[in-house]
Amino acid sequence: MTKMKRQPRVGDWVEVRSKEEILATLDGEGQLDGMPFMPEMLGFCGQRFRVYKSAHKTCDTVFPVRGLRLHDMVHLETRCGGQAHGGCQAGCLIFWKTAWLKAVDANSAGESVDRRNPAGISESTLRSKTQIAVPDDGTLTFVCQATRLPYAGTELPWWEIRQYVEDYQSGNVSLRQLIDGGVYWLSYALSQAGIGLGRPIRWLYDQFYPLWGGTPFPQRSGRIPLGQGTPTATLNLQPGELVRVKSHAQILETIDTRNRNRGLFWDAEEVPYCGGVYRVLRRVTKIVNEKTGKMLEMKNPCIVLDSVVCQSRFSACRMFCPRSIHSYWREVWLERVDAGPAAAPASREGENVPLMQIETSSTGAKAVIDQ
Repeated sequence: MTKMKRQPRVGDWVEVRSKEEILATLDGEGQLDGMPFMPEMLGFCGQRFRVYKSAHKTCDTVFPVRGLRLHDMVHLETRCGGQAHGGCQAGCLIFWKTAWLKAVDANSAGESVDRRNPAGISESTLRSKTQIAVPDDGTLTFVCQATRLPYAGTELPWWEIRQYVEDYQSGNVSLRQLIDGGVYWLSYALSQAGIGLGRPIRWLYDQFYPLWGGTPFPQRSGRIPLGQGTPTATLNLQPGELVRVKSHAQILETIDTRNRNRGLFWDAEEVPYCGGVYRVLRRVTKIVNEKTGKMLEMKNPCIVLDSVVCQSRFSACRMFCPRSIHSYWREVWLERVDAGPAAAPASREGENVPLMQIETSSTGAKAVIDQ
């Protein structure tokens, strides 16, 4: 496989190859090295984008949550629209094999693409591969990059140091972010050591986090006993409206001791956004369940906020995963604010804002939501 002359770094400009070139790289399943090229990606062909993150690693949310090592992939500033997958509203960040891209510079004109399938898979065949029938009952399930992710990589243990070096060298994270992550995980490990240090460590962390502009200790349990109902709120929020995320203390009063509100998991990765003002991006009512490939219809819509995504700063076994999955919010965790001079604008996605939720975060199979 012909590769780009060097692995793109964050901020580099690349051009997506033509449809014909990309289709020629795919096998009969519409995949390259196990990673599907989805019909939603065809609309980006021929366009230029900035590299958002290096995708040398990611998080597997299909099997038990773990880190995965990937090869020759990046994330551009592109997300899936779900048009070929039943209108899924998850808006996942797309994985791009470097074979589907070419560098935007004077020396890239001679780069060629390895035509693994000289005849080329047809666009109609590519679209037909977005669904498969379950052998047991013939039920149709969706196939996308998220459902096939485990088959495109290999397991990556959290203790492998090289991944964190790559995080820094690729531009995915800064040296400051690496240090902050180390401080947090040392604190968390000591708090879980079972030697009576839990409460003192959390107290110390809360006293000193303002010194480096961090957040309060994020791993805390909800206040509502299991079996009791959790509160709800109906704001009927619409795209474009400004909302303020309630404080962490307020949100803990709305979730049970397993950190759920009507099935939706409250994740530590959301804590950095508490108190911030953001713009509503959309209401989410259906997403493809990554574990099963089936469409998950939500009884209670979730809210997605602009630029509010997971940075994997506090997530076990997948620290600094660059996948940047949108966090899902209950309306009871938000409050409407008036647009005006005092309202803070939402940060643009791609900036280093405190960036998924699964049951292991609240997206796991994207979200743990009551049916």
